[in-house]
Formats: sequence, structure tokens, C-alpha cells
Amino acid sequence: MPSSSVNKDLQAERDKCSFDKNEFTLWWVGGKERLKEKEDLEDFFLNDPELQEKVPLHFLSHKELYEESVRKATVAFRKVRKMQEMGQDGVDNYSALLGGLLGTGILKQGNPLTVHYVMFLPAILGHGTPEQQAEWFGRAWNCEIIGTYAQTELGHGTFLRGLETTATYDEKTKEFVLHSPTLTAYKWWPGGLAHTANYCVVMAQLFSKGKCHGIQPFIVQLRDEESHMPLKGITIGEIGNKLGMNGVNNGFLGFDQVRIPRKNMLMKNAKLLEDGTFVKPPSQALTYGTMMFVRVVICRDMAAYLSKAVTIAIRYSAVRRQSHINPDQPEVQVIDHLTQQYKLFPALSKSIIFKLASDNLWEMYNQVTSELDKGDLERLPELHAIACCLKAITTADAATGVEVCRLACGGHGYMTCSNFYGTYGMVTAACTYEGENTVLLLQTARYLLKAWQQAKRGQELVPTVQYLARFLSNNNRRVDWDDSIDGIIRSLQTVAAGKLRLAAEHIEQRQKAGATQEEATNQTSIELARTADAHCRAFLVQSGREMIEKACQTASPELARVLRTLYFLYAYDEALKALGDLLRFTTISESDINRLQAKLEATLAELRPNAVGIVDSFDLPDDVLGSPLGAYDGNVYERLYEEAKKSPLNQEPVNQSFHKYLKPFMKSNL
Repeated sequence: MPSSSVNKDLQAERDKCSFDKNEFTLWWVGGKERLKEKEDLEDFFLNDPELQEKVPLHFLSHKELYEESVRKATVAFRKVRKMQEMGQDGVDNYSALLGGLLGTGILKQGNPLTVHYVMFLPAILGHGTPEQQAEWFGRAWNCEIIGTYAQTELGHGTFLRGLETTATYDEKTKEFVLHSPTLTAYKWWPGGLAHTANYCVVMAQLFSKGKCHGIQPFIVQLRDEESHMPLKGITIGEIGNKLGMNGVNNGFLGFDQVRIPRKNMLMKNAKLLEDGTFVKPPSQALTYGTMMFVRVVICRDMAAYLSKAVTIAIRYSAVRRQSHINPDQPEVQVIDHLTQQYKLFPALSKSIIFKLASDNLWEMYNQVTSELDKGDLERLPELHAIACCLKAITTADAATGVEVCRLACGGHGYMTCSNFYGTYGMVTAACTYEGENTVLLLQTARYLLKAWQQAKRGQELVPTVQYLARFLSNNNRRVDWDDSIDGIIRSLQTVAAGKLRLAAEHIEQRQKAGATQEEATNQTSIELARTADAHCRAFLVQSGREMIEKACQTASPELARVLRTLYFLYAYDEALKALGDLLRFTTISESDINRLQAKLEATLAELRPNAVGIVDSFDLPDDVLGSPLGAYDGNVYERLYEEAKKSPLNQEPVNQSFHKYLKPFMKSNL
């Protein structure tokens, strides 16, 4: 087993940390109470023998992995119920089990009950009437029934209007008839659908009185509550092995004239009367409220996964020694190489900025949801637009960040036990579920085009697009470059506004040349996606600055300096990656670029002594990290050796393939 002593290089890194790590941790997790809750949860779950792995998951078959995931999920949620019986709040405990930290520490390949809690239950609350909530929510919360959320189909995903599953109202029987008219209409991808869930919220095209009324949500029973056998007319199964998340039990679902009562259409928003009359919702966007909630959760999870990856890679880089900087000196820690710092430290800063942005988005989501309950829909489009692009950017950047961290660990990072493979599988999946990223960027761009017209008319703008008015007041001129933080934010906003202006002009030109508005928009879609990307990155830099400065108001001078340095690195890195656009829309010069590069390198140097201290402050237990490369004691090589010995191939000195195949082959030429 690995030595209990800490690797001397890793300990040396901790000894030179310039700030109070406990202070950082308290800020990061949200105070003493939250820290104690977090530590109690980790102790309660991670030390339970029933939740520990006897054999690493990557050595199990696909079937065994799912069965083990179901076993662990039921054990974990029973423990949550036990905590509730002890008087401890349940909601936060559920969130911890479903999140990207403790949750994936216990269930490394995903939780087959996640969609039940994250989408099925919120769908009942978001779309169900009080009567429907009374009928379904209690049973679902207590897991008397287990549900999933079936929206995506084999032939359609993000384009909801293209979904083919139909729900046709039969006025005589007061029932809906659900049907999959084609193979491509089969639901495909819902987590837990294959063998776990027995109920489902199904998104289907509602037909009544010969008319289609668009996508609406329906509760459908899929399996018998006792035998778990699929009900008549239900075709159901699992879609197969994936790049990651193989414990989630993603499934397919087809309907053959399946009848459900009228009361099973969730009618908080849209309604269908007994005579088949359709009553429209106040806003069609209300139908997609569950998806917005999930996108908020995704942003938070991306920060969590990225924090795990950078913790593993930074600790490993402090232990690993490779190559010389000065030929007459010993090999240096890999983290001393500037190129290694540039791989890891921007990812470190992003993990922090993404978490702060998700906190910001969460506040906005709660505020808008509260306004929706009062019938105020004014800020719903703004929330939808920022949630779309934040989901797209955080997932894409997190996937890139995890892969860079893996590469930064060389060959050892390629091993499954390093947990980069599992983490990457979880993160890259998020680039496509709950809205494919390019489509989401285009949805944000559609909102920005409307905001552009409002700005041109001099109308009042919501906070996230107020920079458009300043751009117009500057007569669309290139803004003077200024490498202060305010200057960088202003320049990135100018880039977004400049791209938006050009995209709007190009759509108009193409329409004048004979294209329809839809054709012109498609022909300008590359520009539009890049505009939304620029808008989101400007928002992240601005939002990050506000949240960091808010934290610095109560932080010690030592911690405030570290937080600001992390933020500066993020801002400088975003600016340098946008150089082509800055050259187009600002007066930045070659000497300005050189100064900006020097500033970035200075922040890397300033962060270098504190890098291990920062990731230690994330307070991630070894069981949550799940990697021999990133363990707290830094005994990388001993832990890698122990992991290798767990391979089933190492449980016998001679594998049977030698006697069956190799030996006959080797002797065949004698």
C-alpha cells in the first residue's frame, strides 16, 4: 500500500503557500456551516463499506457496471432517507449525491437515478397543476415510482419542433393515444429509461380536433409497478455502451397506440379541455422551463469536474520530475516548466470563474422563476439566452480543460485509473445533452439580434446586453485599447457588439439580394455562433470580475491577492485568445500584445508558489478525485503500482490464453 507519509515535493509546495487555505476553503464552499455539512456528508457516504469498490469499475462488464451502479444508487439514497429521519435537510443531500463531486466520487460512471431527481421531479413541479403535483410528486419523491424525462428522439434532439412522437386526443374516451409513427420517432438517450424507470414525462406533439398544438408534456407509465415488465404497446431497451456515463442506463422508447387518461397531460401551463379545446400557455418558453433549470445545474457541474481535473494534474506536476532547465542542475518538477503552468493555471482559473458564474446564474434563475410565478415573463428571454450560451461555453471549455490536464500528465494520464477518462466522458457528454452547443449559441444569437434592434431604437436594455448602447454611442468605431481590466472587459464587449453589427448587416444584405430571412440567417450562422460565443466570454469576464471583487471585500489581503491573480489570468488569457477579433475592433498594437503576454506570464509566476495550496483549498477527498495521480499524499508511483495489481489479468501468473493460443502458435514451427 502507499506510504502514509506525504511526498516531500508536495509538502514543500504546501509549506510555501502564502495564504490561509482554510479561509479559501470557507469562501469556496460557502462558510463554516456548509463546510461542516460537506465534511459530514463525505464521511457519511465515502466511509460506508457498501459504497466502496471491491473491483475498479473499468474492469467490470457493461452489464455488471450498470447493476453495480443501481446497487450503489439505492444504498446512497437510502442513506439520504436515513439522514432525513435524523432531522437533516434532504434537498442539499440529494444535490450533493447528484453533483459532479461527491456524486461521481461514489458513482464514477454516473447515477441511473439522476434524471429522476434532476428532470422528472422538476418537470412535475414546473408543468403540473397543484392537483397533478399532489398525485405524482409525493410518490416520485419517495421513489414509490421512478421516472425519467423523454424528449430527445433517434431522429431529433435539440430541434424540439421536429419531434415526431404524437399524442392524439380521443374525445370519446377522454384519452390521449401516444404513438411513434417511425423508427426515428423512438425516444433515445433519456437517462434511467432502459431498465431503471417505470414512469416517464414524455414530450410529444399534441393533436386534437385535427390540429397540432406543438410539444406538450405527458406522464406515461412504462412498466408494471410490481413485475417491472414493459406495458402493452411499449418497446423499451438500452442504447448501448458510450464514451462515458455508462452507469446512467440511457434508453430507447417506442409507443404503439398507447392510451393514457387526459389527466396525464401536465397542464400547469398549456391545457386541453375535455371537449378537445386547446388553451395556449402565457408563453411557449414555459414549456422548456425544466431544460433551463438543468442548464443552470450543468454550469455548476462543469466547474466541479474541472476542479477535479486541475487538482489531479497540479498535484501530479508537483511530484513528477522531468528534464532539466539548467543542465548542471537536477531534473525539475514538471510544474516549474512555464509551458506546464500555461496548460494548467488557466484551467484552474476557469474552474473558479465557472463556479462563480454558475452561482450568478443560479440567483438569476431563482429570481426569474419567482417572477414567472407572478405572471411576469419580462426577463425570461434574457435568462434563456444567457443560460444557453453559458451551457455551451462552460461545457466546451471544461472538455478542453480536462483533456489538456490529461495531456499535462503524460503517459500516466492516459491510464483509466487516472480518472481523466471518466471525467472527460462526463464532461464531453454535456456538450450535446440538454441542447447541442452550436444550436444553443444560435439561440443566444437570435436573442442578441432582437436586442440589437432594441438598442438601435434607443429602447432600454436588460443588464447582460447594455454594452450594445455604449457601442452604438461610439458610432461603431474601433475602441481604444487599454490593458486594464476595465479596458479588457470593454474591448471584449466591443468585439461582441462589433460581430453582432456585422452579422445583422450581412443578414440584411442577403435578404436584399433575394434570400428569405431564414435563408439569410442560415448563411450568416457561422458569424452568429461566433457572436454568441464572444457575448458569453465577455459576460464571463465581467461577471467573474464582479464576483471576485465581492469576495475580496471580506477576504484577507493575502487571499484577495490570490483571487485577483486568478481572475487576472483568466481575463488576460481570454483577451490573448481573442487577438484576431481585438485587432478588428480595437486599436490594439503589437507592443500592446507583447505587454499583455508579459502580464499573463507574470500571473503564471505569481500563482506558481500557490498552485498546490489553491487546489488543496477545493477540499476534494481522495475518494472524490478517484485518481492515484492526484492523491493528497502525492505518492503517485506507489499508488499506480497498487492500481496495476488490481487488474484481473494479474490475479494469476499464467493466463489461459498462453496454453490455448500462444504456446501452440509458438510450437507450430518446430
